[in-house]
Amino acid sequence: MKKSEIRFSIALDDQKVPEAISWQATDAGPDIHFAKAINIALWDRDQAGTMKIDLWTKDMPVDEMKHFYVDTIGAMAESLQTATSDTVMVKKMRELCQELMNHINEEAEKGGSN
Repeated sequence: MKKSEIRFSIALDDQKVPEAISWQATDAGPDIHFAKAINIALWDRDQAGTMKIDLWTKDMPVDEMKHFYVDTIGAMAESLQTATSDTVMVKKMRELCQELMNHINEEAEKGGSN
């Protein structure tokens, strides 16, 4: 059986706020990759529930964070389509992404990021 590993390394400041996030994966070659944010969700088979890890560096701008979450929802919709073929849920998730992008674009036009 082939094994694949993903390793995350988080550099923290004195207040334990992430300053840098790096990762390596056996299937991604030997290079170290850097990220401003990570969002990991695991389905715990014993607890039958979701466990999450959300981290972002202090240099992650609010507008990029919003795009990150919309992209995450969109990627989840694609995965859900592949895993379940539930077109209703996938359509609703895609519609939500469009609504959120409209909101982000409206904010950008107004010059705000709330």
